[in-house]
Amino acid sequence: MPSLKDLRNRIASVKATQKITKAMQMVAAAKLKRAQNAAEAARPYAEKMEAVLSNLTGSVAGADAPLLLTGTGKSDVHLLLVCTAERGLCGAFNSSIVRLAREKALALQAEGKTVKFLCVGRKGYDLIRRQFEKQIVGFIEFRAIKQLSYAQAEQVGRELLKLFEAGEFDVATLFFSKFKSVISQIPTASQIIPAQVSGDAGGAKTPYEFEPGEGEILADLLPRNITVQIFKAILENAASEQGARMSSMDSATRNAGEMIKKQTLKYNRARQAMITKELIEIISGAEAL
Repeated sequence: MPSLKDLRNRIASVKATQKITKAMQMVAAAKLKRAQNAAEAARPYAEKMEAVLSNLTGSVAGADAPLLLTGTGKSDVHLLLVCTAERGLCGAFNSSIVRLAREKALALQAEGKTVKFLCVGRKGYDLIRRQFEKQIVGFIEFRAIKQLSYAQAEQVGRELLKLFEAGEFDVATLFFSKFKSVISQIPTASQIIPAQVSGDAGGAKTPYEFEPGEGEILADLLPRNITVQIFKAILENAASEQGARMSSMDSATRNAGEMIKKQTLKYNRARQAMITKELIEIISGAEAL
């Protein structure tokens, strides 16, 4: 049985941990609102970009269509672009994204496809390399950057396009976590190369005359759309990370409180038993005299 000193040290240690988790919860709550606003503001732009692409792709086909729209004509090599956080202590946020990517990779390998990974974020890279280290073709981290911006999405987009132009893959799929609420983040997979454009995006199509031609506009718009989709994923991840961290730190704080109660009760019982023992020894000694 631990001594009273050991119990006091344990209680003090848990109280110190509780202060840290409470502080992290408050910091995540302060950052969450700004991250959530940024993620929600990016959604209409990305949806409108899809509507414009949908309108353009209807009149472009055959040899005039860019490769980013039609693809290479094969689907032998798949690149999985996995976006995660740079830090942990956010519950299952990182592991859920990696789990979805791992399931996709194993399913593709079962079909005889070649799978490659491009990792954005230290935590995802650390998890993926345990099983697919030789299949990782790139790793980008933003640990030194305090506030993510469009420039980081452009950096990832340039790396992705460089690999595509070099013929490293045929299909690229983006993995991230879509923010729904503080307690709900949805791991999501979205194909970005070749671009998947729904035929009914933006509602009924309106006829437009384009200058320059549709092909030239798409040649500029499709690379930009890739960057926009990556930027949207980064913003969704930022909001999801803060929501997950806030929720997990709240649970950790409450668990620490329960542990303190249990250890305090154990300490009081041990102290009472020691006092009772000393009283018995004193009474027994007095009676012996």
